[in-house]
Amino acid sequence: MNIWNTALWIGLGLASCVACHRAAPPMPVQPTPTAEQVEWHKLGAYALVHFSLSTFNGLDRGYGDTPASLFNPTNVDCDQWARTVRAAGLKGIILTAKHHDGFCLWPTATTEYSVKNSPWKEGKGDLVRELSEACHKEGLKFGLYLSPWDRNNADYGYEGYVETFHAQIHELITQYGPLFEFWFDGARGGEGWYGGAKEQRTIDPKTYYQFERARDSIKAYHPEAMIFGGSVPDIRWIGNEQGWAGDTQWSIFWPATMRPWPQFKQSIYGDENGLMWLGGECDVSIRPSWFYRSQQDNQVKSVAHLVDLYYRSVGHNAAFLLNFPVSPEGRIHSLDSIRAVEWHQTLQNDLKENLLRGCAVEASNDRGYGYRAKNAVDGDWDSYWATEDSVTTGSLTITLEQASEVNRLLLQEYIPLGQRVRKFEIEIGYKGQWTPAQAVDTTTTIGYKRIVRFPTQKADQIRIHFFDARGPLCISNVEAFLAPALASAPTP
Repeated sequence: MNIWNTALWIGLGLASCVACHRAAPPMPVQPTPTAEQVEWHKLGAYALVHFSLSTFNGLDRGYGDTPASLFNPTNVDCDQWARTVRAAGLKGIILTAKHHDGFCLWPTATTEYSVKNSPWKEGKGDLVRELSEACHKEGLKFGLYLSPWDRNNADYGYEGYVETFHAQIHELITQYGPLFEFWFDGARGGEGWYGGAKEQRTIDPKTYYQFERARDSIKAYHPEAMIFGGSVPDIRWIGNEQGWAGDTQWSIFWPATMRPWPQFKQSIYGDENGLMWLGGECDVSIRPSWFYRSQQDNQVKSVAHLVDLYYRSVGHNAAFLLNFPVSPEGRIHSLDSIRAVEWHQTLQNDLKENLLRGCAVEASNDRGYGYRAKNAVDGDWDSYWATEDSVTTGSLTITLEQASEVNRLLLQEYIPLGQRVRKFEIEIGYKGQWTPAQAVDTTTTIGYKRIVRFPTQKADQIRIHFFDARGPLCISNVEAFLAPALASAPTP
């Protein structure tokens, strides 16, 4: 938010306050997210799909020399992919349109290494279009992964490939969509076939790919799309491919041009001193590999493992990106689809009944009309409890309508005004006695969403102490749940 937007914010706020005696809203604490970044946070979890020549040649990173003729699935069913993803509660699909081997899943004019020279549908197929249409049919968002590294292209490492790369971006953003995310992998080159050269080629990813140019092209056609990777991202990789974020999780980080490349360890936690809003995305495959391997049919992640990863990603103020390796036939394997749906049903049961909706709530401080404590439990994310400008600590005490067991607490900050809370604590009250909730992990940051797990306790009241924040408190939502016990413990 620049100085002119801030001035407009204050002016509109004061005007509305005069009209209805509403207290003035808190000033934003920088950096703040764009409206498009806020909408991305609300997605929570979505899917990634890997399906290409590597599905058939057994290589997670194809060398670039596998003949296009090997791509010959017998029953591609993108509708089945979309139905599976929707039934698993995921909000969209990102398709790996081109992986590092350079094979394109759409009939591109930029290279002969694509589906147009495969036996699939006699070279007339377009997998990008089929999945885009399937997502639209099922009400899912659609995104694309395009690897900047191309181990097939003879010009890779030279100027000619850069133009090919941007031509591929142009084809994808003008022929398909709308797109909610455009995914650039962080690979920086290396050994490849490169049209028969069979050599090592490395580049400077900050300059060679011209990501600033790519961003301008993508945003011109899809202004709402989040860019992942590259030197000008809207969101950031969380720093591992295991699907979890740090229990301290800032949606704030440093721009790529101002930090060492890459800074994986710090990305796990974010950095409250950073200059940009860059929410974390946690990617993981439902199987050990990104591409399908039949020998991994008995290694699909358990429901308990997936549930644990959800709480350590979405529940840690990040997004969860779950990969489905499509089988050579062209469908998501039944083991994967059943497991994903069971995972979703388990989470639905965990977070089924909000015990705090409409309950009486008291705050240690508020800034006046429009920002009272009741806003934190009214179910409206756009209303929030806020403290006075000089107050960066405080507490909420919520009285349940009837005593209940509880073991989950969900909290949300009103992030359009910035992320603030550094430390908080939960207390459980029952018959006048208060005991601290023994949280599974630290109770530090909140951000868009934080879900705290703790052993089941009987409660007639819940109290949250906020010990430290970067500005006045702005809490939009507090919910509590009783999650049933899982049949098995979370997998580490």
